[in-house]
Amino acid sequence: LKIKHIHKPKQEIKQLLNKHQLVKFGKEINHICIYVKIFGCHPLCNRMNAAVRAVVRMGIYVGAKVYFVHEGYQGMVDGGDNIKEATWESVSSMLQMGGTVIGSARCKDFRTREGRLKAAHNLVQRGITNLCVIGGDGSLTGANLFREEWSGLLAELVQQGLIDEEASQKYSALHIVGMVGSIDNDFCGTDMTIGTDSALHRIIEVVDAIMTTAQSHQRTFVLEVMGRHCGYLALVSALACGADWVLIPEMPPEDGWEEKMCQKLSAKRAGMKRLNIIIVAEGAIDRNNKAITSEHVKNLVVQRLGFDTRVTILGHVQRGGTPSAFDRILASRMGVEAVLALLETTANTAACVVSLCGNQSVRLPLMECVQMTQEVQKAMDGKRFEEAVRLRGRCVSYALFSNFNVAVLNVGAPAAGMNAAVRSAVRVGISEGHKMFAVSDGFEGFYKGQIKEIKWADVGGWTGQGGSLLGTKRTLPAKHIDKIAEQMRKYNINALLMIGGFEAILGIMELLAARGTYEELCVPMVMVPATVSNNVPGSDLSIGADTALNAITDTCDRIKQSASGTKRRVFIIETMGGYCGYLASVGGLAAGADAAYIFEEPFDIRDLQSNVEHLTEKMKTGIQRGLVLRNENSNENYTTDFIYQLYSEEGRGVFDCRKNVLGHMQQGGAPSPFDRNFGTKIAAKAMQWITKKLNESYRKGMKDNKDSACLLGMRRRAMVFQPVVQLKDETDFVHRIPKEQWWLKLRPLMKILAKYKTSYDISDSGQLEHVVLRRPKESEAMAAI
Repeated sequence: LKIKHIHKPKQEIKQLLNKHQLVKFGKEINHICIYVKIFGCHPLCNRMNAAVRAVVRMGIYVGAKVYFVHEGYQGMVDGGDNIKEATWESVSSMLQMGGTVIGSARCKDFRTREGRLKAAHNLVQRGITNLCVIGGDGSLTGANLFREEWSGLLAELVQQGLIDEEASQKYSALHIVGMVGSIDNDFCGTDMTIGTDSALHRIIEVVDAIMTTAQSHQRTFVLEVMGRHCGYLALVSALACGADWVLIPEMPPEDGWEEKMCQKLSAKRAGMKRLNIIIVAEGAIDRNNKAITSEHVKNLVVQRLGFDTRVTILGHVQRGGTPSAFDRILASRMGVEAVLALLETTANTAACVVSLCGNQSVRLPLMECVQMTQEVQKAMDGKRFEEAVRLRGRCVSYALFSNFNVAVLNVGAPAAGMNAAVRSAVRVGISEGHKMFAVSDGFEGFYKGQIKEIKWADVGGWTGQGGSLLGTKRTLPAKHIDKIAEQMRKYNINALLMIGGFEAILGIMELLAARGTYEELCVPMVMVPATVSNNVPGSDLSIGADTALNAITDTCDRIKQSASGTKRRVFIIETMGGYCGYLASVGGLAAGADAAYIFEEPFDIRDLQSNVEHLTEKMKTGIQRGLVLRNENSNENYTTDFIYQLYSEEGRGVFDCRKNVLGHMQQGGAPSPFDRNFGTKIAAKAMQWITKKLNESYRKGMKDNKDSACLLGMRRRAMVFQPVVQLKDETDFVHRIPKEQWWLKLRPLMKILAKYKTSYDISDSGQLEHVVLRRPKESEAMAAI
């Protein structure tokens, strides 16, 4: 940490840093200042604003002086007004904005040593020695080169008389932390880059619009999406919309693919399907590294099949628009983690990049990630395509085939993404040789015998539809166990897949408890969490929660916009969630709320008064609007009406209030790309587990085998199968929530970004790790999709 005089006494600085347990304080240090620079270096991603906001506010929170560098590396080279100090207010109202407010540009000058010398001079003049870099692999590689050359650049500046020896010694080390902003998700070492989810939103919006026009026309659509070297957008959007064919650069099709594709399209059309969708990544190639263009695909379909075919090239539409809730939350978490990483950096610390692994923030050596990313292209150039796929990430599977009857049902309240999960389960099950049965209306339909075989074509087009096409009820099975066992015997059901919320986990526990009486229940059972409340124990995330968060965020954006140009106003928003405060808390983080009241964090009249005073002070600084979220069951006495009336009375003369109860709009609508993708992947994994269990020991010792009844959930970094009996101790059954919830650690972050004085727990912050490439076993098969 570099020493710089600012108006903060030693004791205050010491208390601040001790609170975060970040550094040991030496007796010689009197003042401290941390400089953070932010810049977008390449126009790859237009969802950087949330990251910029988080870095600025977290930097100011820990006592730093933070600078904007406008227009990326070009601004750093040019200096002058391109490098300006950032304030708390300068990043207000940024969350919902697309693009990047500080600008982004390519810079030829920075590629030369002379340009980097000018940049170093501009930074030293302002005492900046800590850089937070948001960009792709090229931008991050340039930043690392800049860091490696730093001492030599300073020596050259001293030689030219532009800086003195004292300045060279004072600013002798340059520290760098990177965040990856790229809609292509083409950077190795992270599961998701900032901007990817928003780009998927734009793609799915186009696909959904195309599908509505196809109701009156029999057409084939060829959709070209971005991805010159990475097929992530194409692959995931194909999964999310149920495309018939997808072409990506990392996994070129086998020779003769043209005939196979046309045969599949023809078969679909013969099955009365009115629409065919082909997704093509702009960098798609064949096995000889020859480009496969969208126009070439269109001509193939027209010439060989005579189908009416249209090409849609999305282009820069994918970069624009309002950022999704996922991207806002990801960027906010990454921005805070980047500042913490800079605080802990020493002269010997390698440049790192902040990454997402599962649901956990990690820090990885920057150049290890860059080198692995470059290895992908080398593997593709050398036609080692399986290696390229393996380098991209975790997509290894196994192939087991058998012939059993598997039933799938939805339980509890509807959640967007349920249909995508059912479709995935049905098609994976059929491909593995099972006969799949659909149960309508949950356990109620089960005991009434509303069961029928469901085939491949029956789930066509389900991915993008909201709600539950199978129907779902909250009915639990305990009172009807005998009838359910009878139906399982009648249809010879060998395994159960339940997709639902808290009722689903209660249901699987009741079925498990009845195994001693009914042999028919001694079958593999797995539950996939699907609920907007995200209150299922054993999983960090549930299908449907992301869609609900986007609904909340979109509504908050519109409500805040409605106050633009009017007098000062505070909005009180009530969210769903039962006793679980996930939607209010994480929605508040994504929407930039000033407070979020939840059941898990008790509050009283003093807290309400403190929040009113905070908003009053905020309004006096010139900010026009405030936002407060309240979980529906946060407190039986401090209702939404009570809080609205209290704020209205206490804020009289400074601001007025409005209230809004969002209600069931949070459950409705088309599922977000994240929920479509998450539902597809988790249901496929659940079906593979069922197949494995059936092949291993069908009804052999399952009566007492607790591992045969599991919940599949995301725990930090991995998808984990957990026996439901082990989840009992983790569950508050009275309030229908887990006893420990990971997202509670994000609440202080929301308060910090809203300028509250609070502490932030860094015990779970990312630690520097190394990139690990998983080598598949000989018995494992690589899965292209």
